[in-house]
Amino acid sequence: MIPDPALAPTQSDIPPEDGRQSLVLVTGPSGAGRSTAINVLEDLGHEVIDNLPLSLLPRLLDGPPLSQPLALGLDVRNRDFTTDALIDAIDRLASAPGVALQVLYLDCDEDELVRRYSETRRRHPLAPADSPAAGIARERDLLGPVRARADILVDTTGLSPHEGRAEIERWFAPPEGRTLAVTLHSFSYKRGLPRGLDLVIDCRFLRNPHWEPALRPLDGRDDAVDAHVAGDPRFDGFFTSMCDFLVPLLPAYHAEGKTHLAIGFGCTGGQHRSVAVTERFAKTLAEEGWQVSKRHRELERRAGTGSPPAVRGQVA
Repeated sequence: MIPDPALAPTQSDIPPEDGRQSLVLVTGPSGAGRSTAINVLEDLGHEVIDNLPLSLLPRLLDGPPLSQPLALGLDVRNRDFTTDALIDAIDRLASAPGVALQVLYLDCDEDELVRRYSETRRRHPLAPADSPAAGIARERDLLGPVRARADILVDTTGLSPHEGRAEIERWFAPPEGRTLAVTLHSFSYKRGLPRGLDLVIDCRFLRNPHWEPALRPLDGRDDAVDAHVAGDPRFDGFFTSMCDFLVPLLPAYHAEGKTHLAIGFGCTGGQHRSVAVTERFAKTLAEEGWQVSKRHRELERRAGTGSPPAVRGQVA
């Protein structure tokens, strides 16, 4: 069973104190975010080696433990790769008395992987002359037994690079190095909730700009739409109460070691009310000094990008 990150301690919370070498083995299907995870671990102080041949693993761990934790990236491009060989390597490392091993598996839905390959126009390593979908299916079959052996499973489906990074930091950042990053999502209830939300605010009770012909083609980032939504007699009380409720929670989440908080604002179409409230709340949090980013799911979909805007340390 894969542990719940909200309940489990992080690697850095329970460092080996018995002289063992701390080792994180990072794997998962191509396109799921393994490279991002490797980069995050390197930023957090791990010595990183990507796609070391499996046959060299025993030699790497000869001798006394290093002064810093190790992170090894392994995938199907490894020249020694077979499912059995990787499982055998995991078994040997897990039973080695001088090694404290964790297997980090980056996963992603097949449809999302196909979309990512379509955007990058890269060939899949297991299907260089075929469609990416064929390679993705083969790779998922190969890695199924490895996924079952994972200590930590991170599903990156629907996550921006920023959110994926926060999820890795949630597990491996030392407590004194953690910050709380807040991501605000606007969305349409007709298309379901975005993945990974911690809190959801329903904005459908507010006055809807959709029924104003001049405002209908605009979105909640437009001043006229924002003014229309804020002109609802219920808005001021709602927004003040929401801020009074949510803002004091952030230090408490941070104190508990949470590194990322995702808050969703939903309305019927995901274009006007939820976007306007998201924009206003992002400014409020930035003024309070919090690291905040925004994602307007339906606006991105309509623009045909399929990806979130660039993430900044503070909202503009």
